Order: sequence, then structure tokens, then C-alpha cells
Amino acid sequence: MSAETDTQTTTVYRVTGMTCGHCEGAVTAEISELPGVSSVKAVATTGEVTVVSAAPLDEEAVRAAVDEAGYELAGRA
Repeated sequence: MSAETDTQTTTVYRVTGMTCGHCEGAVTAEISELPGVSSVKAVATTGEVTVVSAAPLDEEAVRAAVDEAGYELAGRA
């Protein structure tokens, strides 16, 4: 899912393997480093990661960030 406003894009991704707050923090930290990202909220119980950015992100860049955190991007929710 992706929603665009005049200034920001919100995209929800599905990430597998998150089970706790530490997992949420690791995914949040890695995705937060991508250029243009202003907000990341990861929820382990649902596997959803909501990302707010200045423009739509390259999904492969998001996949690489999630992989770096030790989890797997399953795609957009």
C-alpha cells in the first residue's frame, strides 16, 4: 500500500521474521538510514513496517536495508 500527499509518501511493507521490540528497532534503524525517509514504524506482531518518505522509495533499497537488519522483505502490504 502506498499513499502520496503533496510532500510525503507513506508506504506499508510486510517484513517476515520480526518477533520482538529489538527486531522492530533493528528494522527501523536500517530503513531510517535511507535517503528521504522521515519516519519508520515497525510492528512485530503484524509484520508491518510503515515508512514515510519525501518520495517513493526504491523497493530494492528497502529490501537491502531489511536484509541488513537480518529480516526479509515480503513486499508491500
